[in-house]
Amino acid sequence: MVTALVVGVLALAGFGIWRIAVAQGSAATLDWIDARFVRERASSLVAEDRYGPANNQNVELWVPEGPPPEGGWLLAVFVYGGGWHSGDTASYRFVARTLGERGYATALVGYRLVGDGGKFPAMLEDTAAGVGEALALASAASDVSATKTVLIGHSAGAYNVLMLGLDPQWLAGAGVDPERIGGVISLAGPADFYPFTSDSARNALGNAPDPQMTQPIHFARSDAPPILLMHGTADDVVRVRNSRALAEAIRTSGGRVAEREFEGMGHAGIIMALSAPFAQGDKVIDPLLAFLRAGTAGRGATDAPSVPVQGESG
Repeated sequence: MVTALVVGVLALAGFGIWRIAVAQGSAATLDWIDARFVRERASSLVAEDRYGPANNQNVELWVPEGPPPEGGWLLAVFVYGGGWHSGDTASYRFVARTLGERGYATALVGYRLVGDGGKFPAMLEDTAAGVGEALALASAASDVSATKTVLIGHSAGAYNVLMLGLDPQWLAGAGVDPERIGGVISLAGPADFYPFTSDSARNALGNAPDPQMTQPIHFARSDAPPILLMHGTADDVVRVRNSRALAEAIRTSGGRVAEREFEGMGHAGIIMALSAPFAQGDKVIDPLLAFLRAGTAGRGATDAPSVPVQGESG
């Protein structure tokens, strides 16, 4: 009883600290809190490399500890958010720990930020190059299966992976075989947000000659990889209408898309739910894992366990 009370107090304190960290554009505090929780299966950083000389042009490969399953650990690739102006792979290692506990190797991919030359289309070129490097690192690891991977991103990172999945030029430019992408998961991703209304979007994308060409919804197509759109209904940073509009556009095009909405969840809440202290009964991680299992197996969203549009309490 006392232990539960202490954990509850720490969680509340951590939530307050995390809210401050979010306002400052940093996930490092959440990662620090998450690292203090004991997991049933730990993960280790087994490889890291750079695909360019600039800050954040790096990839980390995390692999679950212990004997791998037959064929090796399946691979997920995660790209962080931060409004294209903040973020780094080290601050999002909690995602690798959470997926590792569930039996997945995880590559954390960085990309140049606005202040370091990361304006459109640099963030997409970097993310594509980072995915290529992640696949190379995974292929070199004896205990990881890198035949298929699923791209996962939060916020600005979700925008990046949506664009890679929907507009084939970015992966092609990095020499990545699109057949190796088994799916894309967007956590609160901006998909239909022009005219730009935030400084983050204007600073990162306002230089584009044709702003429509920055919008994921513009590239909805029937032959894109399966896409899972996850969003909180109380998100006041990236409104849930982004995911709803993109889902409708993909369906109209004949593409494969699944949706999951979380009633009352905000922009930070959906990424916090991928940490041990704020998992909220795994209501975010469970549908994500269902899609991840299908995508890494090459089956696609239509064969995944049902992930309909559905509100969740909390």
